Amino acid sequence: MNQQTIRIATIVGSNRSGRFAPVVRDWFASKVADHQEIVHDIIDLAETPLPSILPAFRESISTHDEQLLKAVSPRLAAADGFVVITPEYNHSYPGALKTAIDWHNAEWRAKPVGFVSYGGISGGLRAVEHLRLVFAELHAVTIRNTVSFANAWDKFALEGPPLNTGAEEAANLLLQQLTWWARLLKDGKARQPYVS
Repeated sequence: MNQQTIRIATIVGSNRSGRFAPVVRDWFASKVADHQEIVHDIIDLAETPLPSILPAFRESISTHDEQLLKAVSPRLAAADGFVVITPEYNHSYPGALKTAIDWHNAEWRAKPVGFVSYGGISGGLRAVEHLRLVFAELHAVTIRNTVSFANAWDKFALEGPPLNTGAEEAANLLLQQLTWWARLLKDGKARQPYVS
C-alpha cells in the first residue's frame, strides 16, 4: 500500500427487515471501486451486531459485548474516513446507527465523514443534518456535499443502478472531497497528534 492509499469504511446504517439499503450499498460500492486510491471496507450493521445497551463505564462491559465490539471497532479505527449510508426514519436516522456511533469515540476523531442518504420526499437529508451534529461532537469533519435519493425506490432500475446520472457525479464529487480531507487530516495527525 502506498502513501496515497486511503482507507474508507462505509457504514450501512439500516438493519431493518426488507430494507432498501443493499441496493444503495451495492451501487455506492461500485462507485468506490472506480477510485483506485481507496481501500474500501463495508460495515453493514445488519450483518455486524453490536451491544444494545451502553454501560456507564466502557471498562464494565461484558465478555460477550466485548467480542461483538472486536468485530467492528478495529475496522473503524483503521479507517482514514467514513461514508454513512442512511435512510430517514421519522425525520432522523436509525437507532442501529446511533448505537454504532455511541459505542465508539476515538475512532471518529479528526476524520472526515461523508453521507449517502435515501428516503421519501426529503431523500434522507433530515437524517444527515442530525448526523452532522452528532459527528461534530465526536470531533469528526463532515463533508458538505452528499448523495441523496428522494423516493429512492423509484430511482433505481431493477438491476440496481440509479436512473438519474446526477447521482454518479454526486458520488464522484463526494469521494474526491472525502479523500482530500482524509489525506489532509491523516498527514496533520502524523505531524502533530490531535488534541480533543
